[in-house]
Parts: sequence; structure tokens; C-alpha cells
Amino acid sequence: MTGSVHYDSVFRPGLFSGKTVIVTGGGSGLGRCTAHELKSLGARLALVGRTMEKLERVKEELADPDTFVFSADLRREDEVRAAIAGVMGWSGRIDGLVNNAGGQFPAPLKDISLNGWNAVVANNMTATFLVSKAVYLASMEAHGGAIVNIGADFETGNPGMGHNGAARAGQTNFTYTASVEWAHSGVRVNSVLPGFIASSGLDRYPERAHEALRSVKHRIPAKRHGTESEIAGAIVYLLSDAAAYVTGIALRVDGGLHNYGKSSFYEVPDHDKSKPFNGFPLYRPPKVLE
Repeated sequence: MTGSVHYDSVFRPGLFSGKTVIVTGGGSGLGRCTAHELKSLGARLALVGRTMEKLERVKEELADPDTFVFSADLRREDEVRAAIAGVMGWSGRIDGLVNNAGGQFPAPLKDISLNGWNAVVANNMTATFLVSKAVYLASMEAHGGAIVNIGADFETGNPGMGHNGAARAGQTNFTYTASVEWAHSGVRVNSVLPGFIASSGLDRYPERAHEALRSVKHRIPAKRHGTESEIAGAIVYLLSDAAAYVTGIALRVDGGLHNYGKSSFYEVPDHDKSKPFNGFPLYRPPKVLE
């Protein structure tokens, strides 16, 4: 991979020059795409995730030997502290944090074991708390910064993935609380709640979920899946100075699915008027949607 890859961002060049941003789960999917956009805008990147091979592969794509990579299980406080200490030793400061790492699996409540429940809560809620707290104490309490937590819509429940709904509700509530408690330090904390995004993460779902993942676009007012770039753009906005007065929000990026889910008396006609934005030249659709 060479430096010839050009991310077609809608944001101005140099937007994050001189800024250090951590992206957790930066080795694939939304984290990988977000890393590419942030790098194209001048950010110094720290990629943290569980699999070093994936992180190294993205570092190679970015063609920037200065990119910092660190392998850690973000459910473990000792490993989180080691990761953030590593970033601080490399950069000395953290200006932005994208809590993107997470994971879940479909299952009805009656079939979810305690271990399965705890794993999803730890991946999607506890890790956000641990990483955010470590970053706040290490740098942002003294210097300010912006945190963006990547969650999921939970307001109408999450039938079929109740552990994920509970975890994401807690994660977003953490966003609301941290946005108030850390405001005096100049720290903004927001969430992005993606809808159904055509990202590589879809390929990790079991085969029994594939048809539902393919057909869900008919329930979305935009009548399509979202792109990784459309999520990355929301993240970049919330990290940027344009959002200097925005904190404590949960921004849904879902093609209108949340509001349509409550409707019993209206059916959105089929259409092709919603044109996707994709600024990431290395993007490939997940196999399940091909």
C-alpha cells in the first residue's frame, strides 16, 4: 500500500493538523474508515484494538510510519491504562478519542447466557467508560478535547439483541453524564448512533441473520444501507471545532429508521432518491450484501 490513496473528505484540508486522535477498533470497518478520513485531514493517529495484525495492516494503508498502534483488550482496566500510557509516551497529549470498538451477536433474551450478556456489556459499555476515563485523567482533564462514542439506537428496545440494547443505553447515558461532569475541563462528549451500515462488521453475524441484514433496507425510509463514510463524517464533525457548542448529544445516522419504526399508518414508497456518500477509495461492501 502506498500513499496514493486519497480520501475524498467533505471537510477542509488540515482540519486536524497538530491534533492527536485515538480510534479504538481501528483495524476494520467503521474504525478503519474513520482513521483514513482523520489522517487525510492531518491528524496524528493512535489505533487501538484487540488484533495487532489488523492494526498494522491499517497503518500500512495509511502510509504513515508515525501512526501509533497498540493491542489491548479494552474490557480490562490494566490493559486500557497501558494503552493510554503508550499513547501519551508517543504523543504527550490526546486531543480526540473515538470509542468505536465493540461487538454483539443476535439472540433472544431467553437464550443469552450470563457470560454472553457480560461480554456484550463489557465490549459496548464498560470499555467506553474505561477508555474515556483513562484518556480524561491522562490528558483531557488538563488540556480539553473531544470524545465521540459509537453506539446504537436503543430507545425502542433491541428485540433479538437485548444485551446490546441494554449496553448501548448505558453507553449513551454515560455520554450524557460525562458531557456535564467534564465540561469544566473543556471536554465535549457526544455519541453517534449508526443505523444499518454496509460495513465489514456485518460479515461477522451468523448466517441465520444474513437475510434480515439484506432485507432491512426496505424498512429504512432512505431505502438503502448507510456507508462507512457517512458515519465517519458525523464523527469528524463532532470532533471538529465546528461542534464547539455541541456536547451531550446522541446523533442518529440511520436513514430515518428510528422515526419510521414508530409508524403504523404510513408506508414509504420504494425509491432511489437517497444517494450515498462514499469518500473512501479502499471501501468494499460486506460479502453478506453482495
